[in-house]
Amino acid sequence: MASKGEGRQERPKPSAEEVFSLIREKIDLKLFKELHWTGSFEEYLRIVMENPNVARNAWQRLHDMILSYGTREYTQYREKIIHYNFFDDPMEGGKDAVYGLDRALMRLVNIIKSGAHRYGTERRVLLLHGPVGSSKSTIVRLFKKGLEAYSKTTEGALFSFSWKTEEGEMFACPINEEPLKLLPHNVREDVLGKINATGRARYRIDIEGDLCPACRWYYRYYMNKYDGDWMKLVENVVVRRIVLSEKDRVGIGTFQPKDEKNQDSTELTGDINYRKIAEYGSDSDPRAFNFDGELNIANRGVVEFIEILKLDVAFLYDLLSATQEHKIKPKKFPQTDIDEVIIGHTNEPEYRRLQNNELMEAFRDRTLKIDIPYVLRLDDEMRIYEKEFNPKKIENKHIAPHTIEVASMWAILTRLKEPKNAQITLMQKLKLYNGKMLPGFTEDHVKELMDESEHEAMEGISPRYLQDKISNALVHEDAAKCVNPFMVMHELEDGLYHHSLITSDQQRKRYKELLAVVREEYENIVKTEVQRAISADKDALQRMCDKYIENITAYVNKEKVKNRYTGEYEEPDERFMRAIEEKIDIPESRKDDFRREIMNYIGTLAVKGKKFDFASNARLRKALELKLFEDQKDTIRLSSLVSTVIDKETQEKIDIVKARMIRDYGYCEVCATDVLNFVASLFARGEAEHRT
Repeated sequence: MASKGEGRQERPKPSAEEVFSLIREKIDLKLFKELHWTGSFEEYLRIVMENPNVARNAWQRLHDMILSYGTREYTQYREKIIHYNFFDDPMEGGKDAVYGLDRALMRLVNIIKSGAHRYGTERRVLLLHGPVGSSKSTIVRLFKKGLEAYSKTTEGALFSFSWKTEEGEMFACPINEEPLKLLPHNVREDVLGKINATGRARYRIDIEGDLCPACRWYYRYYMNKYDGDWMKLVENVVVRRIVLSEKDRVGIGTFQPKDEKNQDSTELTGDINYRKIAEYGSDSDPRAFNFDGELNIANRGVVEFIEILKLDVAFLYDLLSATQEHKIKPKKFPQTDIDEVIIGHTNEPEYRRLQNNELMEAFRDRTLKIDIPYVLRLDDEMRIYEKEFNPKKIENKHIAPHTIEVASMWAILTRLKEPKNAQITLMQKLKLYNGKMLPGFTEDHVKELMDESEHEAMEGISPRYLQDKISNALVHEDAAKCVNPFMVMHELEDGLYHHSLITSDQQRKRYKELLAVVREEYENIVKTEVQRAISADKDALQRMCDKYIENITAYVNKEKVKNRYTGEYEEPDERFMRAIEEKIDIPESRKDDFRREIMNYIGTLAVKGKKFDFASNARLRKALELKLFEDQKDTIRLSSLVSTVIDKETQEKIDIVKARMIRDYGYCEVCATDVLNFVASLFARGEAEHRT
């Protein structure tokens, strides 16, 4: 008897040296030296003359960072839309990608662009406003992550400086200011004129404000020491490249409301370092002050205010001067100039409270609200969940086709407003929004639907709720090998009774009714798939298509059709044509229009050098498949699946259909069987109703 593991080749175990060799290969010493460059002020001035963009302000750097990843344009409902590739999260392979919000993101980027050109928006708080789970935090997280990565590139390089102290140590500017602020005021304009005259800057380079209190102390000290000789002063300055980092608290800050007793404004503007008072002799000496508040450390970058409108009023007052004047007021020190983008986010209830608070008028006036709605396109909503629930991440279970789709459908239906046009259903509206053109509707109609639905996508079910319920379905004991749409729909409905954001029985009832709408749509989808699997004979479809085209051509041209068996000319087969057209609900009164439409379509393809086949027109293909299914279903008797006894011949035919479901639609053995049983029960029920 062979021993356990015999014949199985063991993998060679890596040695420590191999591991260290791998580490050495990944270490980039050249990049490290570039990111830790230091030099004199004179060397930095040469860098600025060669590339003035290193001296951009925070708004300009943020805008350039977004553009550095490129854009693509597309047209939707006759409107040009710009998609910014940055929001696909190229930094981490799509981990924080934002889907379906191109219009909102266009407006946000336009505001940032305006601020970059100093048109006024740079003196405002950017307030991302929207329902819970609409990607507000994700967008800001992308900005912070993007700036970190951009500052490590040659294009995004930026610099600050340190002072040489008498003790031989280095004192780094606590808020990482732009080295050009060291220039005396009386020469700034002339120097900037030379820099901007190079024509190499994307924006006009300016130097705004004065040095921070700590750097002003060293500036005065060395000016006094050298009797006003500025050239000797800068010999004590070391310019250094900086890399923005939230973890290292360099250029990126985050502020979150806490309990009022445990939080004060010093968290924004810094506080006294009591241990250094004894060393410097006074609490008003800037060297005895920690300029480490979030507004201090975010200088040159961006600061995020989480749930900004939950902040105490005292904090919001600090933001007034930080936005309008770009100044903050540290305790016991004069106003300090800052250069940063301030972004906050909030939800609808908090924003309504702001609007109703007359005392907050000054803050409202300094705020630019950008609505970040929920997604309304089905394809985009599905991408949100497919990012988390996919074969790479869910290795031990199969997610049946349409599972994510039906959950996404329901989420979007909860966000849509009922159309004012009674002739269109909410499900049809969902399909139109997703780019599917329905008979009788044009792009103009879709645009009208969007325009009439004020406040649409600002209410409804959050993606987080769906993520939680899909997760529940995955770990449920019934989902041993495969999770199907019915399991997820059950979780979605069951969770409505415990959802903290559903505030009324009426709302809960509506959401349950929408689940019924989704279930009905799912039934139609799987019935169509099974019908296609049964009638998946492409040759038979093409023969039927050729016969139909031959007959409608004769009909439209008022000609006769040659019988290929008798050779005689006969009238077009009206019964055959109608049998196909009725499958897609073409009424008798519209048959001529439909036939001419197909003829025109064939002519258009011919002009382009393309040949018409059964798959060329989606509506005709559906009609042909339904007709072929009707002709073939009796040979398979799918309804016999619900019976306990199936003959061998029928079983073989069912196995063929199942194999097609697995091959063509992504089913596994388990969910293919489940779907066939489900559709069989629908047909059996339909046959029973027909007999009665």
